[in-house]
Amino acid sequence: MKPSLQDVGLAVKQLQWSHHRTANRRLRTGAGLSLVQWDVLRHLHREPDASLHDLATATFQTDQSMGELAKRMVDRGLVIRAAGPGRAVRHRLTDEGEAAYRTGSGIVDGVLADSIGILTVSERTSLHAMLTKAASGLGESGRPEDV
Repeated sequence: MKPSLQDVGLAVKQLQWSHHRTANRRLRTGAGLSLVQWDVLRHLHREPDASLHDLATATFQTDQSMGELAKRMVDRGLVIRAAGPGRAVRHRLTDEGEAAYRTGSGIVDGVLADSIGILTVSERTSLHAMLTKAASGLGESGRPEDV
């Protein structure tokens, strides 16, 4: 039987939910981080000096929730805030934040290896291309509200 659009959408969501739950649990015990915190560290590792709005968009949060999360991460010594152009505030990883990012990356890679890692390189390449193509129909950020 051919899967319906809803069947495929549900399979994507089930995999994402499984990744989320497993990564959250392993990150909490292995690095003292939530998945959302690690995702912020990942984006700052890739794009130092990101604004709060950029981080919110990249991590699928509102500006307000990202502001609260950034404050907690600053308090923990994972992130620092620096003045940017105009009234902009930029964020950077501290040495502790960089170490937490690296530890968390190993944990997240392990979660992904348990699922996506069972696919061949060719299958992973195809899956990535298909998911990227499907997500391109949702708007610039991949968020449904951008449609």
